[in-house]
Amino acid sequence: MRVSVVLNIMNEEKNIADLLDSLVVQEQPLEIVVVDAKSRDKTRDVVQRYVDKYPFVKLYVESGSRGHSTNFGIKKASGEVIAFTGGDCIANPFWIKELRRTVSEGADIVAGRCINIGLKSWEELDRVELNYKGVDLSFPSANMAFKRAVLEEVGGFDIWFITAEDIDLNFRSVAAGHKIVYNPDSIVYHRTKATLYRFYKQAYWNGVGRKQLTLKHGRLWGNYDPMRMFKQKMTFWSFTRLAVAMGGYVAYKFFDAKPPYSKKLMKKS
Repeated sequence: MRVSVVLNIMNEEKNIADLLDSLVVQEQPLEIVVVDAKSRDKTRDVVQRYVDKYPFVKLYVESGSRGHSTNFGIKKASGEVIAFTGGDCIANPFWIKELRRTVSEGADIVAGRCINIGLKSWEELDRVELNYKGVDLSFPSANMAFKRAVLEEVGGFDIWFITAEDIDLNFRSVAAGHKIVYNPDSIVYHRTKATLYRFYKQAYWNGVGRKQLTLKHGRLWGNYDPMRMFKQKMTFWSFTRLAVAMGGYVAYKFFDAKPPYSKKLMKKS
């Protein structure tokens, strides 16, 4: 089956070549759809070199929220399976092979394993899991694949989200009756943030994203596992990250004036 990797990127000049090098060697048939959200650096110039060399690499420019740009890429993609990763990631050589294998075994949605690389203290930070119907919804779109039919059924990403648009998509997919199958052998290496500013900025907006989830889906506190959170390794970095995220969660309700969800989901193509 044909797999389309849809990349929503912006200002990834330093990282995008590493990602594309890791993708062009993946198992075929494969299509790589790059959607640049109007980068202000030389990202598009780097990608264009791959477009010129590999006929299965395509480049588009479409700005907007992460959900909007990614939905645009999904519409341009031709694969039966749509895979997602990030511009600051590097795919294991068998990433697509493992995603394809899991789908061929009957999975509608596959979540792979993300391995953080960078500052060791940040590599070891755990995700804050969010469970629904016994399924972990917090798998990031840095390593996921969906059957196209599932994305069309649930409407793709909600363009209203600033962050957590991937968790929202997981939520709606599971609510529609689809199961997320985890394959630990489908591996993507994800760079941690390089500076304190970017680390805490990410934490803040992750908190905003969690607040957006509660605005759209109602109170979700009962879907977290407090015992698992307390069992996680508590370090200075995990504690301060949580504090900053809570700041984003609390602050968002004071400055957001939009409705609690978007009606402009991806239309069926």
